[in-house]
Amino acid sequence: MHCPFCSSEETQVKDSRPTEDGAAIRRRRACPDCEERFTTFERLQLREMTVLKSGGRKQPFDADKIIKSMQIALRKRPVELPDIENAAAAIVRQIESQGEAEVTSEQIGEAVMKALIELDVVGYIRYASVYKDFREPEDFNDFLDEVQSRQSKGRRKAG
Repeated sequence: MHCPFCSSEETQVKDSRPTEDGAAIRRRRACPDCEERFTTFERLQLREMTVLKSGGRKQPFDADKIIKSMQIALRKRPVELPDIENAAAAIVRQIESQGEAEVTSEQIGEAVMKALIELDVVGYIRYASVYKDFREPEDFNDFLDEVQSRQSKGRRKAG
């Protein structure tokens, strides 16, 4: 495993443990050259999946991109990394269970949005602003109205 900070070819595993859902192995690593630490995940991959992007391009499916995008949306929010990892693992399982070799970026984006709204509404809105390509302040206003409407409907059902 190459160090993501200095590209050294020698890194050391300091700790290994299964994730909460048991679907991956989480490894804490350290680089002896630059002394930085980082985390890697080892997952069972049932089949090679490809992501079909909106412009027609294809690229290999990378589950780590789901975690990274969720972390960006949830930066400085009260959501812990294990919660993000569990949500991302559930998204990957959902996608893999469809049994298709190809998945669209839209399917992934919708699954991430569904998970984010459960974790943190602000993170959900942040992600949506990029995913839905908001260009004007009115785009935010329309989306916020939609979110607030859904939340008030949810409260009425619960009440």
